[in-house]
Amino acid sequence: MAIERIRLRLHRTAKTLDAAEVPYSVIGGNAVAEWVGRVDEGAVRFTRDVDILIQREDLPAAIAAMEANGFVYHSVYGGDMFLDGPDSKPSEAVHIIFAGEKVKPDDLQVTPAVRESEREGQFTVISLEALVGMKLTSFRRKDQTHLEDMISVGLIDRTWMSKYQPGLAQRLAEILDTPEN
Repeated sequence: MAIERIRLRLHRTAKTLDAAEVPYSVIGGNAVAEWVGRVDEGAVRFTRDVDILIQREDLPAAIAAMEANGFVYHSVYGGDMFLDGPDSKPSEAVHIIFAGEKVKPDDLQVTPAVRESEREGQFTVISLEALVGMKLTSFRRKDQTHLEDMISVGLIDRTWMSKYQPGLAQRLAEILDTPEN
């Protein structure tokens, strides 16, 4: 049931932002699931929240559209999100990341532009190259696991190292050189 609620939240978000003509891109675990699922549906790992990339200047329009559809805008400790109703928890939210900005001050690069995406099915998803760059920038354990998932289905390999600045390429090499891959 939880997985279905996440999927419904993702689709409601996409439908809402599409109707309001707010440019967005699905990022994070749902983007990884989309890309991995194109190769091997059985290799998809589910995620517990929805992450979207928008332009900061589109935030007021996104808030208006999402709140008109039952979401509640919330900002806490510098994190912007849409709670899925007034009684929802942050773990059940749509998390917002702003395009062209660093998520953390020490990130190696800024987030990609929203236009670095493609429409697939019911939502717009970040391009594979931009997604890999985001995962290499964050490089938390779950990002490393997502990279391993993409490697395991053949979406990325050693040739991808040339697409990224040296710091990110080194992180990709670290994942590629791990025995499990």
